[in-house]
Amino acid sequence: MNELTRRQFLINASLTTSFALVVQPVLAQAINITTTIVTDKKNLIAEAVKIPVKDGEIPAYSARPSNGTDFPTILVISGVFGVIEHIQDVCRRFAKLGYLAIAPDLFIRQGDVTQLTKQDDMRKIVDQVPDAQVMSDLDAVRDWSVKSARGNQDTLGITGFSWGGRTVWLYAAHNSQVKAGVAWYGKLEGEVSNLHPKNPIDIVAELNVPIVGLYGGKDESIPQDSIQKMRDRLKSSSSKSRVIVYPHAPHAFFSDYRSTYRKEDAKNGWQELKAWFKQYKV
Repeated sequence: MNELTRRQFLINASLTTSFALVVQPVLAQAINITTTIVTDKKNLIAEAVKIPVKDGEIPAYSARPSNGTDFPTILVISGVFGVIEHIQDVCRRFAKLGYLAIAPDLFIRQGDVTQLTKQDDMRKIVDQVPDAQVMSDLDAVRDWSVKSARGNQDTLGITGFSWGGRTVWLYAAHNSQVKAGVAWYGKLEGEVSNLHPKNPIDIVAELNVPIVGLYGGKDESIPQDSIQKMRDRLKSSSSKSRVIVYPHAPHAFFSDYRSTYRKEDAKNGWQELKAWFKQYKV
């Protein structure tokens, strides 16, 4: 990254720390909002923060209990909409359970997706984000959690949605410090490139972190044969990971701000998540 690009990156990162205030009106035009779950900030420290990375800073949203220290940490990875209010609310839900939850803006070098209204335009930005950059940034977020946010250096979990679900699988293979992960409807197969050299289905042999994948049986973007192939590879490996399919759920069934939201499946998935993290001591 040259100096001019780096300077612009820092400017963008500074401006984007206010994303919490501006994203909802923009997204309201882009998606069909049906219902909203709101988790309050009582007894929490929930705020926009800046996290140092190799070439500057990235903005993120962080939430943790207002009292205490040495919190188990959850990395919360967004889909293509970015760190919108729904993702921030997920962080607060974790904080109410006693976690430090951090949702980093992993797209900011390529562009600010929260200012767009069309998913196709968002994907053009997100598709330019290299997996290697994402892995490096998440390593930096983990380091920041310990040094600056009272996180426990030995207790790290990760969860993510759609694009973020794919990232969960990849990061768990990248960083063995992760104790467990929960991947919500992340793609398992796809085209490979220099930016995206591997898919989750390609890293099963490297996967020593237990992941539970939560998928919809009516998800038109993730074929059922792809899910079955992943199941077969997991069974033939030493991985403790597994996949759960909700037969009637579409893609994004956890997204309570969209028409795809399925309350009972989302509730069950959240219970599975809590149980998974408890089982593996996150």
